[in-house]
Amino acid sequence: MDKWDVGPLSEQIVHEMPDGVVVADRDGIVRFWNVGAQTIFGYMPHEAVGKSLDLIIPERHRGRHWEGYRRVMQTGVTRYSKGELLAVPALRKDGTRISVEFSLALLHDAAGANAGAVAVVRDVTARWERDKALKERLAALEAKEPWT
Repeated sequence: MDKWDVGPLSEQIVHEMPDGVVVADRDGIVRFWNVGAQTIFGYMPHEAVGKSLDLIIPERHRGRHWEGYRRVMQTGVTRYSKGELLAVPALRKDGTRISVEFSLALLHDAAGANAGAVAVVRDVTARWERDKALKERLAALEAKEPWT
């Protein structure tokens, strides 16, 4: 094996990377859940695989999520497969809401039909909270009367 041939190592690479890797089939059922996803969301792989993505989607966002997911599975078109990040709220196993960003790639079966999607997910909650606090502080400073 050439030292740069990652084929035999690809499963280990994906499984062990710190970013979450979540694969869902055409119906939104989790088919793969790596160590990073376990760390981010709190579910062990055996708790997530075979379950709906509803596991990590806040209830109030599910309708919009499923509308978009079904459309993407039908059309094969998503703006998030070109490197644009999607930022959304998510749920951890303990019920904590977090903020995540993810990129998306569509998966296809042997006939070329859409078979599902893979998302590479990162928890950005700490950054989101810092940004929110800075915006609030700036708004408070701007609301004060100017120095005279």
